[in-house]
Amino acid sequence: MNKPIRRLAIFSLALFGVLMLNVSWIQTFQAESLQEHPYNRRQFVESLTQHRGSILVGSEEVAYSEPVGGDSEQFQRKYKNGQMYAPVVGAFRAGSATGIERAENSFLDGSNQLLAVNNFRDMLTGEEPEGADVYLTLNSGAQQAAMDGLESLGNNGAAVALDPETGAVLASYSSPSYDPSSVASVTETEQAAKKWTELEQSEQNPLLNRGLNEVYPPGSTYKVVTAAAALENGATPESTMAAPESLDLGAPLPNAWPGPCNDGNPDTLAHSIEISCNTSMANWAMELGPEKMHEQAEAFGFNQGPMEIPLDVTESSSPLETDPNILGRSGIGQANIESTPLQMAMVASGVANGGDVMKPYLVDSVQNSNLEEVKAAQPEVFSEAISSGTAEDLTQMMIAVTEGDEASGPAGAIPGMQVAGKTGTAETATGPTHNWFISFAPVDDPQVAVAVVVENGGESGGTLAAPIAKEMMEAVINE
Repeated sequence: MNKPIRRLAIFSLALFGVLMLNVSWIQTFQAESLQEHPYNRRQFVESLTQHRGSILVGSEEVAYSEPVGGDSEQFQRKYKNGQMYAPVVGAFRAGSATGIERAENSFLDGSNQLLAVNNFRDMLTGEEPEGADVYLTLNSGAQQAAMDGLESLGNNGAAVALDPETGAVLASYSSPSYDPSSVASVTETEQAAKKWTELEQSEQNPLLNRGLNEVYPPGSTYKVVTAAAALENGATPESTMAAPESLDLGAPLPNAWPGPCNDGNPDTLAHSIEISCNTSMANWAMELGPEKMHEQAEAFGFNQGPMEIPLDVTESSSPLETDPNILGRSGIGQANIESTPLQMAMVASGVANGGDVMKPYLVDSVQNSNLEEVKAAQPEVFSEAISSGTAEDLTQMMIAVTEGDEASGPAGAIPGMQVAGKTGTAETATGPTHNWFISFAPVDDPQVAVAVVVENGGESGGTLAAPIAKEMMEAVINE
């Protein structure tokens, strides 16, 4: 063999070697990602022949599969009360899925390893394989109340409710929402794709889950965090702080009304929470200092990174502020403080639960096609935010917000029981204020903690957000 032929043979063998390595790499390390890639049309077509498991709220199937009909062997995804549950359930559509449809896909399509025994049993008996059913923690009444309240206002916003004792998410609604049935059709795919594009391009961003993935300045609801820091560091509800008409923090920081708090006298911590005094709470933040404020915020869950419940949750932020002017404003939930509604619900929940913040979760259990439970929620403590004594002091201070002589949030009160709450009116860079309310009830046996935000409502949290929170709490308590 002459030299040119030998070189060509070696080069050809090298090319075959590279090709084999590439194929091996794809099959070994990239197979799963390619299989699940949104542009893998074959994967989607194959998925339509699977009997996908249902998503349930209580005993109600809110997402389920049914045969398309005719000679087709495909299944169509159907959604009941689609607009109400879309922020959580999401949509299963051509090429992709969102919400729980995506997060719990391996259970719903039957591919999860926990279903292997059941799938093998079905194969032996000749049964068609089916996906598992996913049971959510949502309370239908609270979810309905959240939707009705927010949609009646016509503003964007969100509402989240938690079980303080377990962390179960009882409601998570984001306005505006959409009907997932409009984008899930397998018989009118062009119309479904066009509708999805419209939703993606909408200025209102209905595909955004504002309860979990949008951050807002929390305004005066954050004063609960500031008060907690004060109590944890030696203050009592009767401790006082200067509460003038305005503070010079680089620019004037006034109260929500003309004039000082407490007739110009130093105001107690409890009274400052009841009336939502800006100047005294800003002074408390500066008195405590950046480290103590930062530590307390992180104890409640700020700055802890993204979280999965199993939906992705955006991190809430409370930076370490060394500038006294910025620190003072952060003490009333302004400056650089940013929070999801879920995070503020966790703050209320931690107070309700004696100081322990439970990790939120949306999936209560998973059952295979034989109604056998293969996965169940295990509540766990997310953080020990405050002592039980501080939690009790904050509870009494928050009761005054709904029923005190100078209550700032009486619209959040429920007749016949005590409700702990806190209003919030957050200034924005542009446009009217965001309006907040956080609360929990009943005080003697907390069953639900809530956070509601109304975007650019321009009024007070006690006026716009509190009535929604009240309806959500009543829905859970009266179930």
